[in-house]
Amino acid sequence: MASPPDSFQIPKTTELPLTEGAIGIVVIGRNEGERLKACLRSLKGQAERIVYVDSGSSDGSLEYAQASGAAAVALERPFTAARARNAGLEHLRAINPELPFVQFLDGDCELRPGWLHAGVAALACDSGLAVVCGRLRERFPEASVYNRLCDLEWDIAAGPAESSGGIAMMRVAALAEVQGFTPELIAGEEPDLCFRLRQRGYHVLRLDEEMALHDAAMLRFGQWWRRARRGGHAYAEGAARHRHEPGRFWQRESRRIALWGLALPSLAIGFSIPTVGLSLALLAGYPALGWRVYRASRKQRRSPADARLYAQFCVLGKIPEGLGLAEYWLRRFVRSPSAIIEHKMPQR
Repeated sequence: MASPPDSFQIPKTTELPLTEGAIGIVVIGRNEGERLKACLRSLKGQAERIVYVDSGSSDGSLEYAQASGAAAVALERPFTAARARNAGLEHLRAINPELPFVQFLDGDCELRPGWLHAGVAALACDSGLAVVCGRLRERFPEASVYNRLCDLEWDIAAGPAESSGGIAMMRVAALAEVQGFTPELIAGEEPDLCFRLRQRGYHVLRLDEEMALHDAAMLRFGQWWRRARRGGHAYAEGAARHRHEPGRFWQRESRRIALWGLALPSLAIGFSIPTVGLSLALLAGYPALGWRVYRASRKQRRSPADARLYAQFCVLGKIPEGLGLAEYWLRRFVRSPSAIIEHKMPQR
């Protein structure tokens, strides 16, 4: 698997102008309401071609996108973000077969001024660079502890990366080479894509630039729980899909989820009666895990409060992740197709 050279430098070329037709934008969404309106407003004058792909919204999102001047595509079931992004790119390429770069954006995000210039400049400087991303920030981190966790999750140092997140700019030719996103994945489609690109010798870069504002809108514990469960499902499917390939994609992560989210609590509780409660001592592993996560977070220069918050929810998240992992394997055993796991509430 190819990786950037040790001397790779992050380009600082944000003043370079965008040439006509250099980039198209694909926005995907489902019942984003006012969030989508803010998203499309942030794109005014930033690109010549914008396409919005809707996954069965009932809030008028499709009609609003059309009225705003964006091309609108109604996706048919089954809905996945991967299928939506592929459909958007296909629409752009039908208009401009020579389109070099595409910016993918979710309907709950607002693109920051200057990002397109920075991304295009980076991709233009290195033909081996397939994906670039920048700093994604939560718009309302103070609204809930779950929004704050999202902001901490996205606080990643600039430099070469294994993956970018779904909000990123990509080289169209590289996407075509790997046949785009894997359409049937209900989650984890972007790490899967970046893994396949890296297997082909491309690399991924995170720039030290503001890219987008994101509105997670996670105000309830249940939303956070479903999002974590979806993550476990994604890890399980990704590891299973690439288990015979070099790179060990998500193998270690899946084993950790299976240990902390399924095996350890099952053994501790399941054997509590025959061991007269002694098996419950296994649960002491969770505080130890939390301490390790806390120390790692502090090394990333997070405040003690943020490090504690992140560590607590990383440990707690192993349970819903474990359930998501188990759900994937159960569905696979009974040959039942996976369904999208939604955590956001429609916004009017």
